[in-house]
Amino acid sequence: MNSITTLSLFRFTNLKSKVWAFGQMQFAHSALATVQGLQFYKLMGSGRDLGFSPLPDWGVYALLCVWENEEAANTFFAEARIFQQYKDHAAEHWNVFMKPLNTKGLWSGKNPFAPSLDLDGRNPLIAVITRATIKPSKLIPFWRYVPTSQRPIQAGCPGLIYTKGIGEAPLIQMATFSIWESLEALKHFAYNSPEHKEAIKRTHRIDWYKEEMFARFQPYKSTGLWGGVNPLSSYLGS
Repeated sequence: MNSITTLSLFRFTNLKSKVWAFGQMQFAHSALATVQGLQFYKLMGSGRDLGFSPLPDWGVYALLCVWENEEAANTFFAEARIFQQYKDHAAEHWNVFMKPLNTKGLWSGKNPFAPSLDLDGRNPLIAVITRATIKPSKLIPFWRYVPTSQRPIQAGCPGLIYTKGIGEAPLIQMATFSIWESLEALKHFAYNSPEHKEAIKRTHRIDWYKEEMFARFQPYKSTGLWGGVNPLSSYLGS
């Protein structure tokens, strides 16, 4: 069977739960390392703004998982003690199930996302993860340009359903997760935003990444709530 990817977001609203969630960035690894069917995972915090941000959002954390199949993912969400603990501490959580489309680059020295052979041609949704480890010597020029590069997203992009800045480590290991109504909406942002095009040029010219990855997915299932609603229910009927 085809492997699938899930991204789970958790929102914590009081000090006790935020302290617990921060601690799990270290302590949850032992539980996740023994989960059956889990091929790759990343525990991540989040940035205060929509895209890359040096300022942490202490109330939102993410868990990215690559599974042997959907059954393994469903079993984890229904039965795993560590996931139940996250649910118990969180005010709300949201799981997005995705099939990998294509990737470029590496994450921790590997490409964990094997392209799916079981796509739905009637489903136009596109999810994107951009991830990078920034060279320490390039931190200042990178973060100086970030506010400019994020300007189009802050202003609102046609066809953008959701986006959030996430990452493994503040300042150095950063990522963004976004969901778009269609490939056309994504391409419109990528090819028509002067700020985004300039960011791509600077990436090549300044060479500020030690490691980077760009991955596209087809979201096909969405469970839980975010902001009191399921953000993909009107698109997927879930």
